Amino acid sequence: MQQLADYFATIPSTHRSAILVGGITLFWLIEGALPLFRFKYNKWKHAGINIFFTITTIIINFAMAFVLVKSSDWAIAHDFGLLQWLPEMPLWAYALVGMLLLDLIGAYFVHWTEHKVKWMWRFHLIHHTDTHVDTTTANRHHPGESVFRFVFTTAAVVLTGAPMWLVFLYQALSVALSQFNHANINLPDSVDKVLSWIIVTPNMHHVHHHYVQPYTDTNYGNIFSVWDRLFGTFAREDGDKLVYGIDTHMAPHENGRIKNLLKIPFQKYRPPVGAKFSEESFSKK
Repeated sequence: MQQLADYFATIPSTHRSAILVGGITLFWLIEGALPLFRFKYNKWKHAGINIFFTITTIIINFAMAFVLVKSSDWAIAHDFGLLQWLPEMPLWAYALVGMLLLDLIGAYFVHWTEHKVKWMWRFHLIHHTDTHVDTTTANRHHPGESVFRFVFTTAAVVLTGAPMWLVFLYQALSVALSQFNHANINLPDSVDKVLSWIIVTPNMHHVHHHYVQPYTDTNYGNIFSVWDRLFGTFAREDGDKLVYGIDTHMAPHENGRIKNLLKIPFQKYRPPVGAKFSEESFSKK
């Protein structure tokens, strides 16, 4: 475990890029051979849109990376954060607790918040406009969302007092698991029922991408499924009953063009079925 910690403490940026590219390539091949849905779409054109948003996310995270490093260094130097206040434990237990906390604050909580706060939802729904969910969908985030997700990640690092090796380890697993649980594959029920008690599986996360409520407001988890089970946001549905996308933007000219996707947060709001953030309900808040 110490060797793993030492590796991620000084992991080269090329290795982090390799994890991203390698994950997409691996799950791209698997879903091509054993797809859940046989989409009638131009897979390369679809990937191009999502890779555009992957690149914008990488640029934003790279430009602001020094903030993350400084935040972690400050927490460690001032003995601040939940991990710093816990009793001494084996390194593997320390890493597991740290990743659970980073996943709760920096992934589950921000994702849940994006579905509850109207202005954040307007940015996040770009992720939900994808009507052909596959492994490339994992990185389909509006640049504005990438910014406030980074803010929550930084808050998670400070509140947990996580050292950078643990942050890099978590981010590597986060990238790989996100690509896995968005992949256009379906696990056998027997396998899924076991794995979904521990990690977020494709069968579980695909439910979150069903085009209408209440399914869009379930299964917020990123790596660990425990938070959805603990907070009552876990849901199941048969994969063949799912329809991907968001009901307000099902037209291809709206969900399949980068220019329009970038504009959606600033366009007139359209309440989805179930009146999420309707003008009436929002005015009462």
